[in-house]
Amino acid sequence: MLTQDKQQKYNWKPIIKQFEAIVGKRGVVQRKEELLVYECDGLTSYRQRPALVVLPRSTEEVAEAVKICDRYNLPWVARGAGTGLSGGALPVEDCVLIVTALMRKILNVDLENQRVVVQPGVINNWVTQTVSGAGFYYAPDPSSQIICSIGGNVAENSGGVHCLKYGVTTNHVLGLKIVTPEGEIVDIGGEVPEMPGYDLTGLFVGSEGTLGIATEITLRILKAPENICVLLADFPTIEAAGASVSDIISAGIIPGGMEIMDNLSINAVEDVVNTGLYPRDAGAILLVEVDGLEVEVAENKQRVAEICKNNGARNITVASDPEKRQKIWKGRKAAFAAAGHISPDYYVQDGVIPRTQMVYVLKEIEALSEKYGYRIANVFHAGDGNLHPLILYDNSVEGALEVVEEIGGEILKICVKVGGSLSGEHGIGSDKSCYMPEMFNETDLETMKWVRDVFNSKGLANPGKLFPTPRTCGESAKVQNVKQFEGAEVY
Repeated sequence: MLTQDKQQKYNWKPIIKQFEAIVGKRGVVQRKEELLVYECDGLTSYRQRPALVVLPRSTEEVAEAVKICDRYNLPWVARGAGTGLSGGALPVEDCVLIVTALMRKILNVDLENQRVVVQPGVINNWVTQTVSGAGFYYAPDPSSQIICSIGGNVAENSGGVHCLKYGVTTNHVLGLKIVTPEGEIVDIGGEVPEMPGYDLTGLFVGSEGTLGIATEITLRILKAPENICVLLADFPTIEAAGASVSDIISAGIIPGGMEIMDNLSINAVEDVVNTGLYPRDAGAILLVEVDGLEVEVAENKQRVAEICKNNGARNITVASDPEKRQKIWKGRKAAFAAAGHISPDYYVQDGVIPRTQMVYVLKEIEALSEKYGYRIANVFHAGDGNLHPLILYDNSVEGALEVVEEIGGEILKICVKVGGSLSGEHGIGSDKSCYMPEMFNETDLETMKWVRDVFNSKGLANPGKLFPTPRTCGESAKVQNVKQFEGAEVY
C-alpha cells in the first residue's frame, strides 16, 4: 500500500477508489514492491517510483482515468511496454502512471485498403505476424520490435533498420483516436494518407505523451517485396564502411536497410548470438538489404558489392534465402542486449548526422573514448545517419554515470554542430531535454511550448519531458522529478 505519510498528505484513498471504480481493483497497482516494476523505462539509470499505476483496457477507461487526474491536478505519465531509452516514460514524483499494456487488441484488419487498426498495447511485431500470411508487413521495425508496443512507437516516433527507405512511425500512421489531457476523446487523421486541415496526426506522433494518449491507431501496411537480398560486407576500418554508405546512396541506390557495426559490437554479438557470419577480426561490418522486383534486386546487389569492394571490403556474404537473412539481422538486432555481456552497464545515445559527416563524427567519438577512458561501441542506422553509440561503464563505480552522461552530451553536441539532430528515434524524454537549446533557440522552444500548452494547459501530461528545466544538465538531481511544473498545483 502507499506509505502512511503520502496517504495523509494527499488523501489518496478516495482517489484510489475512483480509479478502482473504472478499472477494477486489479487494475490499480499501489503496493510499494509492485510499483518497483514501473519506476523506470529502458533507461534504467534513472528511477522514480510512481504514486500508483492504473491499467485501463479501453479508450473510455483511459478517458475516465485522465479526468480523475485533471480533477485533482494529479500529474500523470503514459507508459506502454517500458522499452523506451530516453526516460520518456520515467514517472515524476507523486504521479499516476497510466499503463496501456493491457490494451492489446487488433481491432480491424483491412487488407484491401492496406490498413490495420490496433490498440496501443499491441506489440510491434504482432502487426506483421497478423498480415504476413496475406503477403503484407508493417515497415517500422525497432530492434526491440518483439517487445515494444505500438503506443510507445507512436509517442517516440520510432524507426528501425528499414526506416531509410520506408520511413519512421509517422510515415505509417494514418489516424489516431486520442484522449486529451482533459479526458476528452478526439479522432485525428483518418483512413487515407492525405487529410485536409492541419496535420494533427503528424503533430501528435513523436510528442512523447505530452499532448495526450493514443488509444486506437490506424496503421498503413505494405505489400511484401517480390525479392529481398542482404549483403554483409566486412571492412578493415569503420571509416571504409562509412564511405561505402555514402557511395551507395550517391549511386542512386536506396536500400531497404543499411547498418554498420564496429569491432566491439561484432564480438559482443558473436559471443551471445553466435551467428558465425560476423568476422571477429573486422574493423566494421556493413549490412545492406536491397529489395523490390527480382531484376532490380539482382542489379542492385551487384552494384552494392562492387562499391564495397572499391572501398576495401575484404569479404562479402550474400543472403537471399529467408533463413540466412534472418540470421544476419538477428545479430544486428541483438546488439544492444549483447553489450550487456561485455560491460556491467551501458549508456546508449541516439543522434543523427548527415551521411557526409559520418567519418568525421566517428573519429570524434573515438577521440572522446580515448579522452575519457571509456569504451564506446558503435551500432547505427548508417543509411540515414542515425547513430547509436553505446558507452560502456560500471555504475557501481562512484561518479561513472556522471562521466558517461557528459560523454553522451558531447556526442549530441557534435551531431548538432555538423547539421544533425538530438534524436532519430528514441525521443528526447528526460535524458536529452537539457540539450534542446543546442539545437533550438528560445523562440523555437517557446513556440513548441505554445503547442504543448494548447493541448496540455495544466502541464499534467508527462511533465518535465522534452523541454529543458532550470536543473543543471547531467546533474543527478535530474532524475528527482519535477515538483513544480507550469500551470500545475504544487503538492
